[in-house]
Amino acid sequence: MESDSNKHLLIVWHSKNGHTESMANAVLKGATHPDIEAVDVRCLRTWDAGPDDLLWAHGLLLGTPENFGYMSGAMKDFLDRTFYPVEGKIQSLPYAIFISAGNDGTGALRAIRRIANGYPFKEVQEPIISRGEVLPESLEQCEELGMTLAAGLEAGIF
Repeated sequence: MESDSNKHLLIVWHSKNGHTESMANAVLKGATHPDIEAVDVRCLRTWDAGPDDLLWAHGLLLGTPENFGYMSGAMKDFLDRTFYPVEGKIQSLPYAIFISAGNDGTGALRAIRRIANGYPFKEVQEPIISRGEVLPESLEQCEELGMTLAAGLEAGIF
């Protein structure tokens, strides 16, 4: 149940083979931990998220696979579709990134960071980059990422 006094955390992700989806599920698990009581969470696929979701959010987590050394086309589409409608309407939105990478993930990370600077988003956590198969350690890091961002919003740190 959403409350007007609660902070809002938006998780936007894309997955083709399920790797990034498993990471997004872990992020969501952390963000909705029972100890976090005053944060409402929306977890949406890139195609289902839009400008209204960004305007609703107090914090943002972006998850993408690495495709050809870049973010997924679906993530790029989300950023393209939302940029102008929210331009000038959000102030320094805290965000973090999680990436499922076949290579090293740095190209996808660099591209997201470049675009995020224009919104403006403010990166508040180190990115999680899972290379190859998503291992339990990566899922634990994703859960911690979701919990940290949600707890930081709840405590007014971000």
